[in-house]
Amino acid sequence: MKLNYKRTIFVGFAFFLISAFWQAYEAIVPLMLVNKFGLDQTSSGVVMALDNVLAVFMLPIFGALSDKCKSKHGKRTPYIVIGTILAIVMFISLSFADNAQLAKINAGNDQSYQIQLFESNYEITNAEKTADFDKSISKKYTIKDYSAKIKYNKTFAELDAGEQQELEQWFAGIGYEDTYWYSTQTHKYHIFVEGDEIPEHFVEYNLFTNLITPARSAYAWKTTLSNPVPFIFFVLLLLAVLISMATFRSPAVALMPDVTIKPLRSKANAIINLMGTAGAMLVLALGIIFGTGKVQNQTSSFTWYIVAVCAIMAVGLALFITLVREPKWSKEMEEESKRLGLETESDEIEDLVDGEVKESSKGDNSGIKELFKNDKPKFISLILILLSVALWYTGYNAASSKYSLYATNILHKDYNTTLLIAQAAAIIAYIPAGILASKIGRRKTILSGVALLTTAFGIITAFNAQTPTFAINLVFALGGIGWATINVNSFPMVVELAKGGNIGKYTGYYYTASMAAQIITPILSGAVMDLFGGMQPLFYYSTIFIALSFVTMFFVKHGDVDLSKKELVAEVVSDANLPVQEETKESEEKVEEEKN
Repeated sequence: MKLNYKRTIFVGFAFFLISAFWQAYEAIVPLMLVNKFGLDQTSSGVVMALDNVLAVFMLPIFGALSDKCKSKHGKRTPYIVIGTILAIVMFISLSFADNAQLAKINAGNDQSYQIQLFESNYEITNAEKTADFDKSISKKYTIKDYSAKIKYNKTFAELDAGEQQELEQWFAGIGYEDTYWYSTQTHKYHIFVEGDEIPEHFVEYNLFTNLITPARSAYAWKTTLSNPVPFIFFVLLLLAVLISMATFRSPAVALMPDVTIKPLRSKANAIINLMGTAGAMLVLALGIIFGTGKVQNQTSSFTWYIVAVCAIMAVGLALFITLVREPKWSKEMEEESKRLGLETESDEIEDLVDGEVKESSKGDNSGIKELFKNDKPKFISLILILLSVALWYTGYNAASSKYSLYATNILHKDYNTTLLIAQAAAIIAYIPAGILASKIGRRKTILSGVALLTTAFGIITAFNAQTPTFAINLVFALGGIGWATINVNSFPMVVELAKGGNIGKYTGYYYTASMAAQIITPILSGAVMDLFGGMQPLFYYSTIFIALSFVTMFFVKHGDVDLSKKELVAEVVSDANLPVQEETKESEEKVEEEKN
């Protein structure tokens, strides 16, 4: 009994295109909301939470609808095909609404536009308070006063006419790489030139991201208020994109267990996740090519980048349509399950991929109350596991949904590169994380992953624009390994507590905990950043919540793998060196041998 790797990879093209979309969505939509429409972090967090709100309601609905589909192409394939096509059309249309706003704010790089910003009375948050949490300096400055502070350590009103004119020209000429320095001891500003000796207590900041970018964002918000039509169209198209994605995410999740017998679904789940990661990495590489993480492209058009992402989605869909034979494979799975004496539960939730579920309307309705009544220790462990899931998703999703802004404005690095490294590290960690769990148990493995992720995020809080790139890449790689270690083992701990037909319910509990966290955290983290006046608190916030999940997970007593039996984990480890492609004919011959 071996997994048909080739068939699983073909099915995985659905997750390949889904992950490609979400990687692009989480990277550029925050940039659009903040830089083009001028939303603050709290408001942009509300918009970014929409997909999770819709998921709570729509994923179960479309999962149930696909269960009843009688198409000759299968139950899931029609939803995947139609949903992907709609998502591609709506995603490209979204870029046009973004372009309409971009045209209105006239976000060019010419000096006349810079002077227009300089002459405005917008108030912006000073970067020093953001970075150092310094309560001794003002939270807000006008653009003129902030510029005067940096160049002259005076307010604009204290300057003479010549200095004011010189300041205006200086502001208009600020480039993408220009910097200034701030003393953490004297709270004064300085602009050093090449060859100057810089005292240790001076911290370097980028002029463009700390002066021009917030000024543009303030102007963008004024433009949005004066003419909200582009923003209204943007939000409507965003909803259309998210609804399109929601129509086929559950059917895509359900397809793998539809064509894979039960004992092999854990291994198949790992292949599916690897396919999804490959899609995300390809989009990150596209981001590097299109320069979506560069400072100078914060207020540029993303249309061609989105078209390229949609082309990847279209290729993934074409391969899926060409290679996947859902009705045939589903029938073969049912026949093999009967031959092997395996119970099929087509009405139940069978598996989870990337935190998404297919729900069922049938099965045992005893639920969590019955578990509490019969086995209180297991109930307590379940609650602690779900609380841990909610906590680490609260921390991780806050960072992932805002990182494109953080990397650009705080680290002054291309977010695509660091995320690409984190994804690559995660891929490497998947199989070792499963092997480690088979040897020391899931709980201890998860705790090691939480500790690693907490350490990585804690270190990132100390990073700034001067941090060497290799150090940033190394820490993000550690974070990717930590997150992969958590993800591989957390869901199995939940369903380990289930009884037979209750697997669907327990998957639902896991899903509810993770989605609830992802609804709340973009808004909550945005409010924290707005409270402190900038993005610096982001990784402090994430580190705290992930660290709290270590505490709750530490007290879990049930749901671990039985190391004495080794069960399916041992099978995963022993079968890890199987060929990636295995012919169906060969599998059928082995089945016949077993019959004889």
